[in-house]
Amino acid sequence: MTLEAFAWLGMAAYAAHALEEYTLDWRNWSRAILGLPVEWSDFYVTNAVVVVLGIAQAMLARTLPIAVLAYTGLMLINGFFMHVMPVIRTRGRFSPGVITAVVFFLPLGIATYRFAIESGLADAWTVVTGLVLGALILAFPIGMLLIKSKPYFRQDPTPV
Repeated sequence: MTLEAFAWLGMAAYAAHALEEYTLDWRNWSRAILGLPVEWSDFYVTNAVVVVLGIAQAMLARTLPIAVLAYTGLMLINGFFMHVMPVIRTRGRFSPGVITAVVFFLPLGIATYRFAIESGLADAWTVVTGLVLGALILAFPIGMLLIKSKPYFRQDPTPV
């Protein structure tokens, strides 16, 4: 196995994850449980960006391994904090996306980091950097959702 293969598997896992979230109504779950003011258009754009990032990180795997580790960090953090933890916190209420998070994201993420470490592509600092970048990638669209309704960011037409 190569880091590039892990990267493409991560991309495929994210595609399956988006399908699970869409099919099982992640929008309404996230509004009720996470309190996010999300619309389906937000979901579509965010997941389109994640797909583009997934393709880019897989194509850059040989020359920029941190791109793969950042995407893997995104998978791990999203899977654990946005899906597994809410199921635990709500005492078992299903989270759309938790199936692919547990079956794909967590095992594949751990295997990717393990491979990177064992093959000499990553050390402790690189692993931490990948996780931090993954957290920032996840935080960006959430932050955008939270500020878009603030008066400064609203793009309502001005009255004439």
